[in-house]
Amino acid sequence: MFFNLPTLLTWARIVAIPLIVGIFYVDGHEPTKNLVATVLFIVVALTDWADGYLARKLNQTSSFGAFLDPVADKFLVCASLLILVQLGRLEALVALVIIGREIAISALREWMAQIGASRSVAVHMLGKVKTVVQMVAIPFLLFHGKLFGLIDTHLWGTVLIYAAAVLTIWSMVYYLKKALPEIRAKAR
Repeated sequence: MFFNLPTLLTWARIVAIPLIVGIFYVDGHEPTKNLVATVLFIVVALTDWADGYLARKLNQTSSFGAFLDPVADKFLVCASLLILVQLGRLEALVALVIIGREIAISALREWMAQIGASRSVAVHMLGKVKTVVQMVAIPFLLFHGKLFGLIDTHLWGTVLIYAAAVLTIWSMVYYLKKALPEIRAKAR
């Protein structure tokens, strides 16, 4: 279904991405732009949980929704990482590792689906932990200041995004190892 409530939330996540990026292209007080972008990112990221919950609760799951949801997540993360690189708050190499993994694993999942082996690369807890860590790191880096006058969000965001990069590589290796027997079997 293209337009049930869960899918509309996913579409809203996609539509909000240019708003998060655009905030940094308008004139204004930097701390205010940081705060607005951070709040918007958090609200948008929470729709990821909400759309999945509502799809199950309202029995409105669909193959289109299952396709669109991870695409929206990847767009949100990639756009945010690119703006953080442009702002000088994130090293390009870290962004490249995370974005590269997203592309590689998406391609792997598509290929495995084509050969009838998609279960071998189903979402694993390691991938979920990676997602949570990066979804906490990104708003810290967007905020780029002292939270409640105490927490250095740039420091914690940097630590968390590096942890997410390590988890990114680890989860990619995990998925590739899971897919390797299927790949070998199909290569024969």
